[in-house]
Amino acid sequence: MGKNLFQKVWDAHSVRTLPDGRTQLFIGLHLIHEVTTPQAFGMMRDLGLEVAHPERTFATLDHIIPTDTRLRPFKDDLAEQMSVALADSCKQFGIKYFHEHSGVQGIVHVVGPEQGLTQPGMTICCGDSHTSTHGAMGAVAFGIGTSQVRDVLSTQTLAMAPLKVRRIRVTGKLGPGVYAKDVILHVIRTLGVNGGTGFAYEYAGDTIERMSMDERMTLCNMSIEGGARVGYVNPDEITFEYLKGRPYAPKAQDWERAVAYWKSIASDADAVYDDDVHYRAEDIAPSLTWGVNPGQVISIEEPVPTPEQFPENERPGITDALKYMQLSAGAPIKGTKVDVTFIGSCTNSRLSDLREVAKYVKGKRVKDGVKALVVPGSQVVKAAAEQEGLHEVFTAAGFEWREPGCSMCLGMNPDRLVGTELCASSSNRNFKGRMGSPTGRTVLMSPVMVAAAAIRGELSDAREVFGIQKGQG
Repeated sequence: MGKNLFQKVWDAHSVRTLPDGRTQLFIGLHLIHEVTTPQAFGMMRDLGLEVAHPERTFATLDHIIPTDTRLRPFKDDLAEQMSVALADSCKQFGIKYFHEHSGVQGIVHVVGPEQGLTQPGMTICCGDSHTSTHGAMGAVAFGIGTSQVRDVLSTQTLAMAPLKVRRIRVTGKLGPGVYAKDVILHVIRTLGVNGGTGFAYEYAGDTIERMSMDERMTLCNMSIEGGARVGYVNPDEITFEYLKGRPYAPKAQDWERAVAYWKSIASDADAVYDDDVHYRAEDIAPSLTWGVNPGQVISIEEPVPTPEQFPENERPGITDALKYMQLSAGAPIKGTKVDVTFIGSCTNSRLSDLREVAKYVKGKRVKDGVKALVVPGSQVVKAAAEQEGLHEVFTAAGFEWREPGCSMCLGMNPDRLVGTELCASSSNRNFKGRMGSPTGRTVLMSPVMVAAAAIRGELSDAREVFGIQKGQG
């Protein structure tokens, strides 16, 4: 009986089975940032602990860093303190730190893959729930809490219970104007925000196999929003081509040995899964959230749902979500006014995302009264985009071109909503207050759909706004 990738990687990194049944798991790569790590370092100092393998830990500054300036000290005193604490701890313990003047700083889940740190067959963790992003490379990657950050720093291991594996197959060709973001929103819509609890998601099928690494990262990034701890895609030639030549990727003869190993850890043809779900690509439409969690999704062509469409026990929550979002049940969501549009976050801030948007907004103009931000995921992405002149396309269209960081994805930096502003966002969470205002509203969608909202000043079908023809392959 064959094994899937999750089982192979788990077995290869298992140190021992603990008395409570959990596995002591060796962690191949540990990524840290300024929000969940200073406290962990503080715990270590209190206990007199050292970092076990500093060469396996890499740090960056992303959550709290302003995107409109790089001047220090930061205006937010707490942000400054956290940034200083991270820098000091990295210096003390000998950890590589991608600071804001390094040329490679950025969102942790963008920096890891683009530097070649993220590799197939690894176990990877970070004090951030969207660590599942790194599974796009064929890694088993997951978010951890601050006390677990301490444990990994001090032992390079983690106590964790094994997961079941659900294979999610997507077959066929996506329609025009339909992206990886729409695929994952559709999956979460159908399986639910808790549907993946206790599971790792393996994304498979010819639709996934044709996706670029950036698209696969978008897919895996939001696995956590569906309740899954891990999401991954089996490594293939697209993976190897992406990694080749990157700073921390294997070189020379080490490369050939690495590729041979990476091929061996892919799921076997006769691998067994705990569950198997199939989607047809042609059934997936440009999608967006209407409520206050990433599972409350409809296509841009559908009306806002009514409470009566849901089981009776869910109706109070549906009513509450509609009230919070200021949407009328049964009305079209298309045409809803937007105040802010945000292209960025660890979900959709890579060079391919920016290229795709720039292709459509060139020669157009952001609607008067709409604040529109484009925030590259890293300094590497920003430099590459500027070399191609993408920043000029965005600024000419009325978008603000920012420095790299998490930005509006969460209310930990100056980029925040005000009052009940509605933001069309390419990020991953639409919880109440997520973007810094306790009454701010977030609608999740693909970057091109965000751009359409910016141009029209309302939630719109990007296929109509940009002339992307329906029915074409």
